[in-house]
Amino acid sequence: MRNQWAPYVSVAKRRRNAQREIARLRKKGLDIQPIEIDGRKIARTFWAQAWCEHLESFSDYANRLPRGRTYVRNGSVCHLKITKGRIEAIVSGSDLYNIDVNVKPLPPKKWTHVKRLCAGRIGSLLELLQGKLSSSVMGVVTDRGDGLFPAPREISFDCDCPDWAKMCKHVAAVLYGIGARLDERPELLFLLRGVDHEELIATEAAVDSVTGRSAGRKRIAESDLADVFGIDLADGPPIPPTSAKTPPKKAPNKREKNAKRKTVRKKPAGKTAAKKAKKTAARKTAKSPAKRKVAKKAVKKTSPARTKKKTARSRKTTG
Repeated sequence: MRNQWAPYVSVAKRRRNAQREIARLRKKGLDIQPIEIDGRKIARTFWAQAWCEHLESFSDYANRLPRGRTYVRNGSVCHLKITKGRIEAIVSGSDLYNIDVNVKPLPPKKWTHVKRLCAGRIGSLLELLQGKLSSSVMGVVTDRGDGLFPAPREISFDCDCPDWAKMCKHVAAVLYGIGARLDERPELLFLLRGVDHEELIATEAAVDSVTGRSAGRKRIAESDLADVFGIDLADGPPIPPTSAKTPPKKAPNKREKNAKRKTVRKKPAGKTAAKKAKKTAARKTAKSPAKRKVAKKAVKKTSPARTKKKTARSRKTTG
């Protein structure tokens, strides 16, 4: 009877074949992304471990997954690329096999449910991708029925190997390889399910705008600000505000205005005294014309011009 099974290939030879095939494909200009496991632990971060635990929780996969772990640890997954709803992979076995895994997008109703339950609980995108959130939030995103991970009915796969099993060891190796890839880039899980992980942060910002809290903006204390910029805020005199207005000038009162007018209108003392004498004489003689004439003569006698003429005459006579 003819043996229908493929000849056994040792682990060392399988690794050499994989490395040779990777080099050949890269020479052709293809973007080859192999899965490389350091040690025996496939998943190290939260998202990778949650993916693998999710797969192992289904009895449909229980019989075939152990062979896949051996293949992915041995470096047999030569290439694995995750895009929206699809994984393309090349696995080295007795030969090189091409695997296609299709994952249905996350239903909008489920995604809305996840966003609603996570609203107000996620501080930053970095915390989300690193898995550093509360257990309640992580329980929402990894829920077996309503979380982000696909159920077996949402996954379909195809391998061109001769194995008749529904899930061959090459497909199992690719499923574990997805978990290893999430160690490096956890955002690929959201891409695979056709959702935008930043919407979880946008939901957080929308909740903060309703409650009046600022989303993603924390005030820095003076001590922290000094450490960040390398300055000492306590040294040196205070800096006056640039927007301060100069106070308006005080308006002068009535007494000051009158004093200013008197200063401006002040005239020489000699001319003022002569005018006052003329006015006084005019008032006294205003009642009778006779007195008016006498007053005029008196004014003429006392006027400065007449006094100068008399002085000049007296000088001539004495001279």
